[in-house]
Amino acid sequence: MSTASSPRSPGSPPKRSSLRSVVTASMAGTVVEWYEFFLYATAATLVFNKIMFPPSEDPLTPIIAAFVTYAVGFVARPLGGIVFGHFGDKYGRKKLLQVAIILVGVATFLMGCLPTYAQVGFLAPALLVTLRFAQGFAVGGEWGGAVLLVAEHSPDKSRGFWASFPQAAVPIGNLLATVVLLVLSRTLTEEQFLAWGWRIGFWLSVVIVAVGYYIRTRVTDAPIFLEVQKKVEAEEHVRYGVLEVLRRYPRGVFTAMGLRFAENIMYYLVVTFSITYLVVNEVNTAEILGYMVIAHIVHMLVIPLIGGLADRIGRKPVYFIGAVLAGTWGFFAFPMFDTKSPVVILLAICIGLVIHAFMYASQPAIMSEMFPTRMRYSGVSLGYQVTSIVAGSLAPIIAAALLQRFDSWVPVAIYLAVAAAITLIAVISLRETKGSSLHELDRIDEERLAEAPAARVRA
Repeated sequence: MSTASSPRSPGSPPKRSSLRSVVTASMAGTVVEWYEFFLYATAATLVFNKIMFPPSEDPLTPIIAAFVTYAVGFVARPLGGIVFGHFGDKYGRKKLLQVAIILVGVATFLMGCLPTYAQVGFLAPALLVTLRFAQGFAVGGEWGGAVLLVAEHSPDKSRGFWASFPQAAVPIGNLLATVVLLVLSRTLTEEQFLAWGWRIGFWLSVVIVAVGYYIRTRVTDAPIFLEVQKKVEAEEHVRYGVLEVLRRYPRGVFTAMGLRFAENIMYYLVVTFSITYLVVNEVNTAEILGYMVIAHIVHMLVIPLIGGLADRIGRKPVYFIGAVLAGTWGFFAFPMFDTKSPVVILLAICIGLVIHAFMYASQPAIMSEMFPTRMRYSGVSLGYQVTSIVAGSLAPIIAAALLQRFDSWVPVAIYLAVAAAITLIAVISLRETKGSSLHELDRIDEERLAEAPAARVRA
C-alpha cells in the first residue's frame, strides 16, 4: 500500500514523503490532461483553422471558427465537473481521476486520426467538435479531483503552497504541448506539418497517459475523505452533489465563480489570443512558440511561490493584487507586442502569466476551504468550471471579434479590465480562510445538518 494511505489522527499533518507522493500523482495526471487540452488550443490557431474549415480571404474568419470548436470543450467542462463531482464525492477522488485521464487520452488520440475538410467536408469539423466535447468533459472532472487529492492531504498552515502544485502542472502540460509543436514546426516544412506532422503531438498522448495513469494508482484518498465517506454511507439523511451544494453553500459557489472570471479570461488572452495577435501581425510562428515555452517555465516556477505567499499573508491580499494588475495588462502588453521586438514580446507574455499566477495559485486552497468534505468535489468543480463557459471559452472569440471589428487592441484591453473589476468584487466579499481547518469545517456542517429536519433522503 502507498505511504499516502497511512492513517493519521484528525488535524495532524501528514508525513512529508506521503504528501510528496500525493502531489506527484496529482501533478502527473494534470500534466497529461492539460497537455492534451492545450495541444488543441495551440493547434486551433496554427493548424485547425487551415485544414478543418472552409478557406477564407479574411485570415481571422477561420481562426474564429476554430476558436468556436475550441469553446465546445469549455461548455463540456461544467457537465464533466457536475458528473465527476457527484461520483467523486460518493466513490472517491482517485477513482474518478483515473477515469478522467483515460477518457481525455482516447479523445486526444482520435483527434490525431481525423480527416481534413478537404477530404470529407463539414464532417471534419463535426467530428472535431464531438471529440473536443469528450475532451472537455474529462478535463472538467479532472481539476476538482486533482486539487482535492492534495488539499485534503495538506497541513492547514501550508495548504496554499502544497495545493498550488497541481496548478503548476497546468503550465507544464502547456509547455509540453508547445514544445512538441515547436519541434515539429522547426523540423518539418510547413506543408509537411499541415499535412501530417501536427498529428504526432496528438498520438504521443498515449505514452503520456500510460505514465500518468500508473502514477495515480500508487496513492489513495485522504483520511478526512475516507472518514466522511463512512459517515455519509451510515446516515441516510446526509446528502451530497450539486443540488445540495447549491442549496447549502450558494455563497461559496458564486464567490468561486467571481474569483475565476478574470483569471480565466486573462489566461486565454495571454496564451491563446496572444498567438493570434502576433500571427496577424506577421510574427514568425516558431518564434511565438519559443516565447511561449519560456513563459510557461516562468509560470510554472512562480505558482508554488505565490501559493506559499498566500499561506503567509492571506488568500485575499494575494488575489487582490492579481485582480488589480490583471486590469492593467492589456494596456501595456499589446503595445509591447506591436514593437515586434523578441525581448519585449517575451517580457509582455511573462508579465501576463506572473500576474495570472497571483490569482491562480491560491484557488485550490480557497475553494477547498469553502465547502465541507461531503460535497467539496461538487462545490469546487461547479464554482471553477461553470465560469469557463462565459470566461475562458469566449475570451479568444470575443478578443478576435473585437480586433476584427475595431482593428485595434484597445477594446480587448478594456474587455479584460472589466473582467478584472468583476473579480475584484468577489475578492472583496471573500472570507479570509488562511490556516483554516477542514475538520472544523466538517464539524460546523454536521451541526447545521443536525439542526435540519431529520426526514431526508439521500440525493
